[in-house]
Amino acid sequence: MSVLLIEAFYGGSHKQLIDLLQENVEDCVTFSLPAKKWHWRARTASLYFMQAIPSSSTYRVLLTSSVLNLAELVALRPDLGKLKKILYFHENQLVYPVRKSQDRDFQYGYNQVLSCLVADVVVFNSSFNMESFLTSISTFMKLIPDHRPKDLEKLIRPKSQVLYFPIKFPDVRREHDKDPEVFFKTLLKLKEKGLSFQVSVLGETFTDVPDIFAEARKDLDAYISHWGYLPSKEDYLKVLCEADVVVSTARHEFFGVAMLEAVHCGCYPLCPKALVYPEIFSAEYLYSTPEQLFKKLQDFCRKPDIVRRHHVKVDTDQFSWAALCRKFRSLLAAEAGEDL
Repeated sequence: MSVLLIEAFYGGSHKQLIDLLQENVEDCVTFSLPAKKWHWRARTASLYFMQAIPSSSTYRVLLTSSVLNLAELVALRPDLGKLKKILYFHENQLVYPVRKSQDRDFQYGYNQVLSCLVADVVVFNSSFNMESFLTSISTFMKLIPDHRPKDLEKLIRPKSQVLYFPIKFPDVRREHDKDPEVFFKTLLKLKEKGLSFQVSVLGETFTDVPDIFAEARKDLDAYISHWGYLPSKEDYLKVLCEADVVVSTARHEFFGVAMLEAVHCGCYPLCPKALVYPEIFSAEYLYSTPEQLFKKLQDFCRKPDIVRRHHVKVDTDQFSWAALCRKFRSLLAAEAGEDL
């Protein structure tokens, strides 16, 4: 029981990573909270874990995601502060999109900065995630009206590194931040052009679902193959394997598990030329404007063999658990280990 895994938001990619480590790394014990009420998890999870995690002399390493305020936890539990503390960033709150700038709650990003300062190792799932966080710290701290801290990036960067999120292929899984308006408006333009296509819209349903989903489901009814969450991974894989193209219209993405899973199943990817995507996909799979996305899809609808005969030039194996397991095991070793 030398590795303590703590997850304040046990769902989606956060759950996938914890489950993967629990299954494949010896001597792990996990404490988690359900993936609900994200804001409250970020605010109060440390107090819950203070009471939920029993004292033990066998803990050597602690790994948690950046949802948890690690600084609060180690202050409440000094025994945990003595462990090798690893903070894993699936996303970061300094650049996470909000509808209006005044909607951004300073506390969430501030908590992540504090967590980095007390962590021994800070790990990001992509270079985009790391650089967007570290280079935004100085600007973010200017929101403090006076007596601002200085040079925090210089304290955090030396202990920061990139370790891609590990995907256990072929197992698969797929909000205002995904910009569904662009996606559905593009499909409606294809419909207006009289083009033939079928669409599958997969994923979990959350409490706050944009109105565009209900409107699009009605307007595109004749073009829909699948709609909604598929609880069976086998069924989800089957849909991906039947598809020709996978589209992202994300306004926020720090890694993109679902896109890589779809590519692994043979889909041709179309992604924004922004965020993490240029780090993973070459230029031919990127678009800069909704108009470019529409033109690409229009061409594919008229000549589907373009994508059906295309071999996607993305080595998904480099993102697999098989390729990354040694680095994760080294990270979770009590000693410093190799440079990842």
